[in-house]
Amino acid sequence: MTHDTVPQGSPTIVCAPDSFKGSASAPAAAAAMARGARAAFPDADVTELPFADGGEGTLETLLAVWGTQPRTVEAVDALGRATSAAFGISPDGTTAVIEAAQANGLPQVSDVPLQPERADTYGVGLIARAVLETGVEEILLCIGGSASTDGGVGIAAALGARFTDAAGEPIAPGGGGLVSVAAVDASELDPRARRVRWRIAVDVDNPLTGPRGAAAVFGPQKGADGDSVTVLDTGLGHLAEVLTSSAEEAEALAATPGFGAAGGIPLALTTLLGAEVVPGSQMVAEAVGLATALAEADIVLTGEGSFDSQSLGGKVVAAVRHHAPASARVIVIAGRVGLSPAECREAGITAALSIAPGPADLDTLSERAAALIEDSAAHACALVAAGSTISGSTIQR
Repeated sequence: MTHDTVPQGSPTIVCAPDSFKGSASAPAAAAAMARGARAAFPDADVTELPFADGGEGTLETLLAVWGTQPRTVEAVDALGRATSAAFGISPDGTTAVIEAAQANGLPQVSDVPLQPERADTYGVGLIARAVLETGVEEILLCIGGSASTDGGVGIAAALGARFTDAAGEPIAPGGGGLVSVAAVDASELDPRARRVRWRIAVDVDNPLTGPRGAAAVFGPQKGADGDSVTVLDTGLGHLAEVLTSSAEEAEALAATPGFGAAGGIPLALTTLLGAEVVPGSQMVAEAVGLATALAEADIVLTGEGSFDSQSLGGKVVAAVRHHAPASARVIVIAGRVGLSPAECREAGITAALSIAPGPADLDTLSERAAALIEDSAAHACALVAAGSTISGSTIQR
């Protein structure tokens, strides 16, 4: 097979969508696209490769690709209430995926008034402790959707680190206690936590502090008013100073892109555990083998709930287009398409189709999402076939 031809009736098609938030999970969307692709090309080689950008839904996506079952552990939510949480292990047992929102997500504390200064990440650390018991070599930590702004202190504390005030007493849990940190004792930190490789998936470039920092930008959605934003921002900056050896180093950390994700979780984990902060789509691409899966693709179907300019900035569609062969037809299927044909062409996208068959409200589209994704994929693949020139046994561009 050459990359400038598509075998008639048997192209290689890869379905690699993100979830359609609130409507279809990434695995469900990939399966729907695959059904539509097979309707247009019954003999095609179709691969389902659900994808994610490291935010909520990544755990489900990786489990689907790996073909493994979730494992459950007892943890606590962002307010310290008992809950259960799931994590995943790769088929070879070397890699674990933790979705932080399983233990400190906003939905879990929506039944009570939000407590932005009290909410913490301790429950995420409890998941990590259970993961370390499995003997993995690497932990993929997906941190979107958090209810907390504690700089990752809760996670580190659950793993054995001690954060104390000037009197040598443990600080209060949550971001509100960060201004009181006088010392950090990592001598009792679980040694296994330092031996494993940590990679933290982020999908924003916000710094730790300041007008675009964790507290200022994301604090209000976690219940923080102006006063709380100030307390949290000050606390994060102070924590950076305590964790580093100089004011210059602290300022550099506070300004690092991505450190403002999920209430500053990267801060404690990078300084105490040597964690790496990586774009979520890059991390997931490596975990699912995206480059290998797309290497011989003739048609690539991808998509998400809303396809707009943000989709091209490190999200799923951008990652798929980046890894797809230059000759592949990359087609986006989305609930909403906010880019013009010219913008799509400039981004290397062959076409973008909305699943909406006509005027419809969001609830209707959500209820019928899987069927509409399938229909859109069938139409897209049929148009690829119809728009090609048949020559001998191949369909050529």
